[in-house]
Amino acid sequence: MKMSDIPFGTVDWSTVEPTHHPGEVGEALWRTRHFGPEGNAIRVRMVDYSAGYVSDHWCSKGHVLFCLSGELETTLEDGRVFVLKPGMSYQVADGAEAHRSRAPLGARLFIVD
Repeated sequence: MKMSDIPFGTVDWSTVEPTHHPGEVGEALWRTRHFGPEGNAIRVRMVDYSAGYVSDHWCSKGHVLFCLSGELETTLEDGRVFVLKPGMSYQVADGAEAHRSRAPLGARLFIVD
């Protein structure tokens, strides 16, 4: 990820309109902003998973993810499971390890990709 052509700015996430993304179970609410030149923009999101959320797909996109509240379980295709609690993060490269998430208690995440 190369960050360029992004002037200093602030975001009040409470004013960013959420989009709804249903999971296999539950839903995710994404508040999304894009920064940088089109075609090379960085996506920055505040994501709220409902309690019991289960992703409906395996993801191969790279992310830097920070858990703000709740709990996130991430399963890799090889079967390893990682649990993030508030104050924890993970990072994974594009095309590295496919991953799938669940949020048994619900979760709020800050994600950059």
